[in-house]
Amino acid sequence: MRAAALYSASGSLLLATLTAAPAEATAEATAGTSSGAAEARGTAVAAQRAAAAGISFGRCPEAEDLPGSMRCGTVTVPLDYAHPDGKRIRLTVSRVPATREDPDNSTREVPGQGALVYNPGGPGASGLHFPLVGMVPEWKRIAAAYDLVGYAPRGVAPSAPLSCQDPADFVEEPRPAPTQPSAAYKKRRAAEAEAYARGCAERAGEALRHYHSLNNARDLEVVRAALGEERLTFMGASYGTYLGALYAELFPARVRRMVFDSVVNPDPGQIWYRNNLDQSAAFEHRWSDFKAWIAAHDAVYGLGDTPKEVQHRYEEAGRRLAAEPAGGTVGPAQLQSALLRAGYYDDYWPHRAEALSAYLKGDPQPLIDQAGTRTEEETAGAENSSSVYTAVECNDAPWPTDFAVWDRDNTRLARRAPFETWDNVWTNLPCAYWRAPRQRPLDVRTGPGELPPTLILAAERDAATPYGGALELRGRLSGSVLVTERGAGTHGVAGGPNACVNGHLEAYLLDGGLPARDASCAPRPEPEPRPLSGPVPQPEQAAAPTV
Repeated sequence: MRAAALYSASGSLLLATLTAAPAEATAEATAGTSSGAAEARGTAVAAQRAAAAGISFGRCPEAEDLPGSMRCGTVTVPLDYAHPDGKRIRLTVSRVPATREDPDNSTREVPGQGALVYNPGGPGASGLHFPLVGMVPEWKRIAAAYDLVGYAPRGVAPSAPLSCQDPADFVEEPRPAPTQPSAAYKKRRAAEAEAYARGCAERAGEALRHYHSLNNARDLEVVRAALGEERLTFMGASYGTYLGALYAELFPARVRRMVFDSVVNPDPGQIWYRNNLDQSAAFEHRWSDFKAWIAAHDAVYGLGDTPKEVQHRYEEAGRRLAAEPAGGTVGPAQLQSALLRAGYYDDYWPHRAEALSAYLKGDPQPLIDQAGTRTEEETAGAENSSSVYTAVECNDAPWPTDFAVWDRDNTRLARRAPFETWDNVWTNLPCAYWRAPRQRPLDVRTGPGELPPTLILAAERDAATPYGGALELRGRLSGSVLVTERGAGTHGVAGGPNACVNGHLEAYLLDGGLPARDASCAPRPEPEPRPLSGPVPQPEQAAAPTV
């Protein structure tokens, strides 16, 4: 999801609604819910087995293209925690041991603090590359003290990869991106969503129902045990914060330290339908920030000196691409998707602005490079990530099963937030036609003394995980402290260019130190305008990137 902060982003993360939870989904949710006692016993059994087996670290899978310095192993977990002796799957784990070298004094050895386990979000993103952040200056002190551990969650290749369709069919042709779609267009997209949901059910079979956030949290407990850690030190970003919150609710006595970076609203009534509409509304504000930045640099990009003029030029580009896709691959939807990524990360702003400017001036190549076709390998990875994202969110909670509900809520929202609203609908609409039973979201809440103090990090104008989610989580986890990057909107703030944020992160992870009360940091500087030169920063790794 960005160059400076550490996540993978696999398309939109969430959607959210302004209305009450759909009544038609209630019985379905109840049917998919169990008391959890069997799963709790199964988790204990799996954790005991994992602790006894440990992890045999060796060479990483070649397909993951990881450096030789990184070591990988596998952890076996039950597909269904209610039946720990039934089918099992293997999760791939990566690790770089703590360097134990003080960055400020190479002759001094730093005491080790065990493993720091990281989840980058999505759902559907892999954390296997995470240990590489130890090479980044902002992470040197943390990498000295901790073994940096990443993993591919269940369903994410190579951990029992999930697939909803042939990757060859996942390639998206140039599409329109209507902000006021016609009835015929809605009908066509609804049919596609239903077919996609059917494909998930047919390709995954009975296993599909076991890909959800509660099982992801249980998997994390088994990974902890396999690493030989008595208590877990964990950092979750984006969707990873929801995973961490569930872990804190299920296994509070197993928590050592937790960092929540860019927080999903964990209110059970928000998971996931309402959260996604909240996201669409927030992206409208972030799109406005980006347009204002482009307008302030009209001398560089020539796209207009007001946000309104920039909007007109964006719409002009969309009309041209609808008439003739750039390079035969980039239509209005691909343009919108490319600019949506700029809503996640400020580092994309100069590159996206330059590509839009160049296209309108007659040079489509930068836009084609940034928004065009993927390689076969990239397409397979994107299909897998999309499958996991869909399965987890659809399985996690009730969704409206009547398209009329989606149509009503999003038509209303699109009047004031047209930029992402309908694109977010098409991403999540398979959940309206989902065949697997639904879980009932946990009411995450810990009282005084039940959980060690935790650190919450958030950017005030984050669109992917709106700031209200951080406030909600802080109120639910007793003893948590919130550090806010004021006026900033980059999704994921840990380990980026903000020294104030990083100071709080280091103090907490290295010494357990937290501010006495909520704190704030001045925003990072806005990016400098510059033409495209060299490769566009990739979001998969911090300074080196799913939900």
